[in-house]
Amino acid sequence: MADENRCDAGESQTFEDEGVRNYGSMNDSTPFLQNGTSPIITKTPLPGKTVKPGKEGRGKAFKQIMASFVANLGTINTGMAFGFSATALPQLKSADSSIQITENEASWIASLSSVGTPIGCIISGYLMDAIGRRRTLIITEVPLIMGWVLIACAQNVPMIYLGRLLIGFGSGMVGAPARVYTCEVSQPHLRGMLGALASVGVSTGVLIQYVIGSVTSWNILAGVSAVIPIVSLLGMTLLPETPNYLLTQDKPDKAETSLAKLRGSTCNLQDEIQKMKSFKEKNHVEPLKTPKEILKALLSPSTLKPFGILALYFFIYQWCGVNTITFYAVEVFETSGATLDKYWLTISMGILRVIFTVVGCILCRRCGRRPLTFVSAFGCGSTMITLSVYLYYVQYWKDNDLPPQNSWIPVASIYCFTIFCTLGYLIVPWIMIGEVYPTQVRGIVGGMTTCAAHLSIFSVVKTFPYLKHSLNDYGAFGLYGSISIAGMAFFYVFLPETKGRTLQEIEDYFCGRTKTLKKASITETA
Repeated sequence: MADENRCDAGESQTFEDEGVRNYGSMNDSTPFLQNGTSPIITKTPLPGKTVKPGKEGRGKAFKQIMASFVANLGTINTGMAFGFSATALPQLKSADSSIQITENEASWIASLSSVGTPIGCIISGYLMDAIGRRRTLIITEVPLIMGWVLIACAQNVPMIYLGRLLIGFGSGMVGAPARVYTCEVSQPHLRGMLGALASVGVSTGVLIQYVIGSVTSWNILAGVSAVIPIVSLLGMTLLPETPNYLLTQDKPDKAETSLAKLRGSTCNLQDEIQKMKSFKEKNHVEPLKTPKEILKALLSPSTLKPFGILALYFFIYQWCGVNTITFYAVEVFETSGATLDKYWLTISMGILRVIFTVVGCILCRRCGRRPLTFVSAFGCGSTMITLSVYLYYVQYWKDNDLPPQNSWIPVASIYCFTIFCTLGYLIVPWIMIGEVYPTQVRGIVGGMTTCAAHLSIFSVVKTFPYLKHSLNDYGAFGLYGSISIAGMAFFYVFLPETKGRTLQEIEDYFCGRTKTLKKASITETA
C-alpha cells in the first residue's frame, strides 16, 4: 500500500518544499515563513477515519481464510483418491472378497485415477478462463460424486475402473482452480499459508481413507467419501468470483464488489483495486478470444519459463517415491519387515502427514519456497536411501533364513520421509501454480501444470510393481532417493523465491521487466 503524507493536527497548514517529504504533524503557532511573507493558513476539519498503510490497512483475515477453506474442500477428495487403494487393495485381494482381483488389476485400480486426472486438468484449465474460477469449482464436484457412488455400488472390476477414472477426472479438475482461486482472493501476507491449504486437504483426505478403511469395507468407504464433494459443491455456491478474473472480463464494478466481500471494512479497497486496474492497463491484460491469441500467450517466455520449472519440480517430487508410499502404504510396511500392525502404522503415517502439512503451511509463510524445497529434497533422498539399504539386508536375511534385525529402521525411515516430504515437496509447487503464471492464461497453464503433475504420479505409481520385479524393493527405493538428491542442483539454479511478492511482481519477473524477485527489505511475508 502506498505511503501517504498526513497531518494529524486539528488545524494544519499545507506547503510544498521541493525534494522534502514531511510526515507527522506541524505546530500551527509558528507559521512557516518564506521570503519574509506569511503564508495563508488553511483550516481544515479533522479527517474522518482513514485506512492506514501497513498492517492496519489489510483486509480481514477471517474472510480470506473462510473463502480459501471452502475452495479447498474439494482437494480433500484428491487425498481420498490417493489413499483409497492403500486400504481397498488388500481387502479386494483377500480370499473372502466379493470381487476378486489379480495383481495386474490391482495396479490398474491404484493408477487409473491418475489416468483420468490429466484430462480433468486440461478441461478445468480452459473452463477457469472461460467461465470463471468459482463456476469451475462447482462443476468439478459432479464427476467426483458420480465416481464414488459408482464404486460403492460396484458389482465387478470394470465398475471400479470406471469409478476410479471419474474420481481421477474430478480430482484433476479441482486441483488448479482451488489453488488459483485461493491465490487470487488472498493478500500477499496470507497467500503462502492459505495456498498450502490444498496440501492440507490432500493429507487430510489420505488420513480419512486410512482410518475409515481400516475399520470398514472398501465399498462403504467409497460411499462415505461421496459426502466431501457434496459439501464442497454447496459451499462454493456461497462464494464470490475472484476480482482478478472479473477485471480480465472488463467487469470493474463486480470486481470491486467481490473484493469488498473478501476483504471487509478494514481494507483500503480503492488502493488495492486501483493497483489491479493499473497492472491490467499497463500490461494490456485483456481476455484472449481467438486460438491464435491463446497460443501466442502460451508460447511467451512469461508462460514457458515457469511452466518448465514447475513441470520438472513435479517430476522430481513424484519420483522421490511419495505416492508409491501413499498408494501402497500397507504393502510397503509389510515388505519392510516391520513387526507392528501394518494398518496401525499406515494410520499413524497419515496422522504425521496431516500434522506436518500444517507445520509446512506455517513455515511456508516464514521461511519461503526455496529453503523448504531444499529440506524436502535432501530429507526425502536420504531417508529413501536408508530404507533401500535396509531392504537390501531384509532380502539377504530372507535368502539365508535369518531373522530381521532393528525392525524400527524402516518405520523410522518412512515416517521421516513423510515429514520431510510434507514440509516442502507437498506444499511449494502447488502454491506456485497460483503464483507464477500470467493472469490471462493462469487457468489454462495451471491446468496444464496439474496435468503434468498427475502424469508424473501415474508414471511412478504404475511402474512401481515393475521396478520391484526388475530392481527388487531396495533398488526401486534407492532410485527414488537418488532422484531426489540429484534434484537439489536443479532447484538451486532455477527455482525462484516468490515469498512476499505480489502476483504482479512475479509476472513482471518472468516477463523480463524486472531482473530479480529479491528486495533489499521485506516488510510483508507470504
